[in-house]
Amino acid sequence: MILVCAMQGDTEASAEKLAQRVAKLRMFRDEAGKTNLSIKDISGSALVVSQFTLSADTSRGNRPGFSQAAAPDIGRALYEHFASSLRAESIPVETGAFGAEMKVSLTNDGPFTIWVET
Repeated sequence: MILVCAMQGDTEASAEKLAQRVAKLRMFRDEAGKTNLSIKDISGSALVVSQFTLSADTSRGNRPGFSQAAAPDIGRALYEHFASSLRAESIPVETGAFGAEMKVSLTNDGPFTIWVET
């Protein structure tokens, strides 16, 4: 599962760069148990879900602020461009519904969760 948040200033080029990085990131275990394999190496697939709440600014007060998130129309375009760019890396991709309140279950099965920025 890949949670994607478009921030102000993000571009199609940054979405493409992020997709390329994700496709090559060695985060899956090999036969020796070391994280040496990419999603491409394991013939994996991705569920890409928009998650603007990752932009939350909690540095002040008690209410998160989301003013650094991209505007919805830009966020949708960048989210879709990221998913398309990941498909261009030969990775099967399913997507969530942009802007929808979805119930998504995630079971972390591994040693880490990774935050990737461009």
